[in-house]
Amino acid sequence: MVKLSINMDSEGSILTHWGAAPILFGSTSVQHECIPQAILGMDVICQAKSGMGKTAVFVLSSLQQIDPVAGHVAALVLCHTRELAYQICNEFERFSKYLSELKVAVFYGGVHIKKHKDLLKNDCPHIVVGTPGRILALARDKDLSLKNVRHFILDECDKMLESLDMRRDVQEIFKMTPHDKQVMMFSATLSKEIRPICKKFMQDPMEIYVDDEAKLTLHGLVQHYIKLTEAEKNRKLNDLLDALDFNQVVIFVKSVSRAAELNKLLCECNFPAISIHSGMTQEERLTRYKNFKEGHKRILVATDLVGRGIDIERVNIVINYDMPDSADTYLHRVGRAGRFGTKGLAITFVSSASDSDVLNQVQERFEVDIKELPEQIDTSTYRTAETPHRLFRKRRAPR
Repeated sequence: MVKLSINMDSEGSILTHWGAAPILFGSTSVQHECIPQAILGMDVICQAKSGMGKTAVFVLSSLQQIDPVAGHVAALVLCHTRELAYQICNEFERFSKYLSELKVAVFYGGVHIKKHKDLLKNDCPHIVVGTPGRILALARDKDLSLKNVRHFILDECDKMLESLDMRRDVQEIFKMTPHDKQVMMFSATLSKEIRPICKKFMQDPMEIYVDDEAKLTLHGLVQHYIKLTEAEKNRKLNDLLDALDFNQVVIFVKSVSRAAELNKLLCECNFPAISIHSGMTQEERLTRYKNFKEGHKRILVATDLVGRGIDIERVNIVINYDMPDSADTYLHRVGRAGRFGTKGLAITFVSSASDSDVLNQVQERFEVDIKELPEQIDTSTYRTAETPHRLFRKRRAPR
């Protein structure tokens, strides 16, 4: 087997080696702090703002430690959505490109379970990524053996442990794994109430928290709001998409029906839009996710299904067409733009008193001053200097 080795140089870059194939990439502060300890097998609870490379911490550290044994699942990664599971699986595959013996597989609902059972029987992976419901079903049916798991990882752990139903699933899965294993948990939002629950799964973990919540906001992200009526939203959105220079945009709405209707309207207005929501089949959701991630579409209309963890590097603008229900959700949504220290822009529509309340909560909790969107905004404040991507299209007025 060609073993992965990881070195962190004095300037904070990570150099990974697969035989003669080195890959150099700059590390973030959370990677520089976590990876050396995680590689040693320590349990880790890590809170860091969105877009700072938490995924690389558990991907690289687990790959470093795994010695593949045929038929043995060595690492299990649980996350709350199918799209995030798919993305994490891709990251494992990307970093294990030269580890030819290593097999990675992803399991989630919406796919016929027989397909997953056949894969486990005929080509058992060493690393399993999945959603708790499907993983538990496979484990209960004895198709997925967890008795050799050495690395148990929860991404967006607060989302899974705050929900009692999902927490029960996670706990049952956890009990099927060996006592002697490494446990790692990650999220951008880890309240003081959820931290003790996380620690119940661990033994003397390394803990990294951001207790000053003002530090959770992305420094390269410009944030504004627009006050308007519900009836004015479509026209204003149309004007913004015409006026702004962007690579890709994510527009968040509050419901499946809103996502479908707004996407239909944008397509009728000749915008290159696509939508993702829970009303679609799993196959359709993943197809659309890949189309957007690969840049075939420039505008994504979505529910909070893609509000956490999803990393699409070209996104530099997020628009909250509907106000999120909490400050936490706001933080995760706007974290889709301005990732890894790049520039980004977040615009939030405020159309009711309750919207204003949430906006005030965001400003107070994260100590950020969100100003009203000016009539003119300097492109250089939210877009890295490169070829402009203003959207030229045949105009059609919105309804």
